Amino acid sequence: SFEKTLELVGRKAMLPPLGLITVGAMLPQDWELRLVDRNVSELTEADWAWADIIFLSGMIVQREDYVAMINEAQKRGIPVAVGGPYATAMTKEVEAADYLVLDEGEITIPMFLEALENGEKSGKFRATEKPDVTTTPIPRFDLLDLDAYSEMAVQFSRGCPFQCEFCDIIVLYGRKPRTKTPEQLIAELDYLYELGWRRGVFMVDDNFIGNKRNVKLLLKEMIPWMEKRGYPFSFDTEASVDLANDQELMDLMTAAGFGAVFLGIETPDEESLEITKKFQNTRDPLSESINKIISSGLRVMAGFIIGFDGEKTGAGQRIVDFVEKTTIPTAIYSMLQALPDTALWHRLEKEDRLLDGIGTINQTTLMNFVPTRPLEEIAREYVDGFMQLYDPVKFLDRTYRHYRILGTAPCHAERRRKRKGKPKGKDGIDWRMLRALAILAWRQGVVRETRVKFWVYLWEMFKHNRGGISSYLGVCAQIEHFIEYREEVKATIESQLTAYLEAEQRLRQQQAQKAAVQMAEEAAA
Repeated sequence: SFEKTLELVGRKAMLPPLGLITVGAMLPQDWELRLVDRNVSELTEADWAWADIIFLSGMIVQREDYVAMINEAQKRGIPVAVGGPYATAMTKEVEAADYLVLDEGEITIPMFLEALENGEKSGKFRATEKPDVTTTPIPRFDLLDLDAYSEMAVQFSRGCPFQCEFCDIIVLYGRKPRTKTPEQLIAELDYLYELGWRRGVFMVDDNFIGNKRNVKLLLKEMIPWMEKRGYPFSFDTEASVDLANDQELMDLMTAAGFGAVFLGIETPDEESLEITKKFQNTRDPLSESINKIISSGLRVMAGFIIGFDGEKTGAGQRIVDFVEKTTIPTAIYSMLQALPDTALWHRLEKEDRLLDGIGTINQTTLMNFVPTRPLEEIAREYVDGFMQLYDPVKFLDRTYRHYRILGTAPCHAERRRKRKGKPKGKDGIDWRMLRALAILAWRQGVVRETRVKFWVYLWEMFKHNRGGISSYLGVCAQIEHFIEYREEVKATIESQLTAYLEAEQRLRQQQAQKAAVQMAEEAAA
């Protein structure tokens, strides 16, 4: 959530609920709609009194609040319709809702609306196919409190062509990437521009380059749109590591204003990648691929996972060493979880290795299945790795080294040349950013052990990558969240591990006592 980093710039959440505002565009436009994002605001008594019907969407990690909202609506006698990834994946947990509008809304929302028009008081609506997203309307960005968000969210495609065993994206959206048209996406950018948005935009596709042909067509349309308006947005997205094999695609992305990409690297251990069927990460040396992407002008963020089957001791340290070698500043690190209905979930279920609990992408939760090596060993490696990855000095070192490589990419000088003389964002001083910079300089340049390196690196950035300073400081600010969060991760995991080991010890004692009684009975007989 990067809460502490967001506090610096006075924002409440990283991204808005794109699913809900897309649903808002699919509902009858003569309805009066009110959006309440639970990440940024409370649901008030006035909201409850105003509503004729409640629509809920969310992910598995939000399940407790999601179920609480269903219960609250029912207490008040307000019909509630539920959908989104959580409801679709864990339908039995939300069956108390009046309407279950599952799967993708382009198909199931018209079914729901027809039922509502016919006076039906409940129903479950499911899709038997994947919709054509060229029919998806422009999301209702106007329903958002734009000032609350650090970045805006748009979507070009759904689905991913790969078969990673642990991934629920291919379960929810399929393995055939479906894309909008370039004209659709440009229309969404036009709307955001008209609303006055001038900050970052996250292309939330789970694999933006899943359909490379269509992505290139989009980027070729985005480039003149961005140039004409003086690059009002910067774009981030998610992609597979094979992006490194397509220089044309990387060049088009940077020309269109993309500055960063999140890669699902997971682990440098090739055997683990093969076991989990992430074969796309085994075709080229991972470190070389990452260096190609950075050198092309795209900042790399990455996800890492510990706990794969067949994993050897020291996997956590190998991840840390890999992150240091490749200079990746933002390394999102988790223990493997089995998510509902994934290939991993079904395999572990057959092997009777699933434990109670639903897996979530959450750094403060132990694994929800029995791993092939001791859980205690995995958990301790995980905590140690998390503490190392977000050591303030190491993080600053990696960030600086990363931006020095980025600064060598020719695309940045080219973009500055094209931007010269073009209109920019809103005029005036951005006091939030100035305040954030002052706090950052005080904490990292005066108070902490980073105090010397902070100023040395900033001076070196001024000399060698002046245009990247703003982005560099933005990444430096991420440590403001992780300094506190890593201690929370450590305390929570160690507490859970203690409880787990105590329960395991009690179970062994019970088994030993049972075996002793059985032996005594057999001896007596």
